[in-house]
Amino acid sequence: MPSPQTTIHVRPRFEDLVVGDRQTFGSYTVTEEEILSFAEQYDPQEFHVDLEAAEESMFGELVASGWHSTAISMRILVDNFFANSGSLGSPGVESVTWPAPVKPGETLSLTLEVTDKRTLESDPSRGLVTFSLEMQNEDGETKLTMDPKVFFARRENGK
Repeated sequence: MPSPQTTIHVRPRFEDLVVGDRQTFGSYTVTEEEILSFAEQYDPQEFHVDLEAAEESMFGELVASGWHSTAISMRILVDNFFANSGSLGSPGVESVTWPAPVKPGETLSLTLEVTDKRTLESDPSRGLVTFSLEMQNEDGETKLTMDPKVFFARRENGK
């Protein structure tokens, strides 16, 4: 059984990913301007786009949209893992939660764990990997959890 501290390999293919492997990466600092810009375009609720209204909201301050937080997690994943891997896209995500809002000035990172994998019967050149993802701020506070499924290329000989 692999150690939960095992590091996921650089440029991994399906065969390189082992259930139980974990990796923490990324450093992304969120700005107020970015929160406002994203929310104005995609989620213009008062607590995402209006500083005064945000102060009067249940959050007490401006917070990022959960969808913005999810987009940030994707950026961190692509920059630190998917861009250098055999990733072939995703058929979907099992769940997404936002246990705490992202605030301006927070620096975010991700922990990614391989939780399941299987070769596709319909196309043995690909495998499907399920991950558990957690995005935290610099204080270790969880801001997002997600369970994405991702297709990965397999090596020709499967090794």
